[in-house]
Parts: sequence; C-alpha cells; structure tokens
Amino acid sequence: MSGAPLRVSAGELSADEIIDQLRDGRRVLVTVEAYGSESEVALRHDGETFYCDTPTRLHRHDDEAGMRECIAHMGYARPEN
Repeated sequence: MSGAPLRVSAGELSADEIIDQLRDGRRVLVTVEAYGSESEVALRHDGETFYCDTPTRLHRHDDEAGMRECIAHMGYARPEN
C-alpha cells in the first residue's frame, strides 16, 4: 500500500476517483451515515481483488465492474450526472 489511507465522506469523490486511488494501492476510508450514526468503510485493492470492509461485512469483488457497482449501490461515490 502506498501512503496513508485517504479519508473522505460519502459522495465526496466520483467512482473514477475512488477506483484510481485503489488501483494506485491506496486505501480509501469512507465515512457514511446510517441510522443516525457515522461509521467508516474501508475500500481497498490488493492487485487482484477489490474489498469493501464495512462494520458488519467484508465484500469481495473480483473485478473493477463489481467494485464500481458496489460503490454506486452503497452511495460511497458522488452521483454521476
């Protein structure tokens, strides 16, 4: 991994910006609000698999398309116009 994790709020970056950071080996920590409280989700890529580590589950995605779908579905990225 390169450097310190990038800390962002949900919707701050586009999906492309998140994927670029992950492909560069950087973890992206996304602060999300759910049910009135904040939590942090760790997004990462090990060179083969993408991971989305939430407080309750670890999601694995075999390809970029799966990770993009997860990022969009969960609202971690800025909506595309």
